[in-house]
Amino acid sequence: MKEGIHPDYVEATISCSCGNVVTRRATVASMHVDICSKCHPFFTGKKQAVTDRGGRIEQFNKRYGVASDDSAGNEAGQDEEVAPAAQV
Repeated sequence: MKEGIHPDYVEATISCSCGNVVTRRATVASMHVDICSKCHPFFTGKKQAVTDRGGRIEQFNKRYGVASDDSAGNEAGQDEEVAPAAQV
């Protein structure tokens, strides 16, 4: 192996969003992950509780503040009747 081309291999602290902290050796000193083996449904056997993020459309609407179809037209909770379209 050539000298001086390999990165440093240091103690790394890996923290998960569930609160689990693991210490391993890596080339980066600190990492943050969303899912680890303690909270991943494949390893725990649980239903997807942590990983349920919603679909792409729901994420877009949440991010950009777009109102959903349910609450967009009738915010006061009043029932309004729509007149039928005139036929030609």
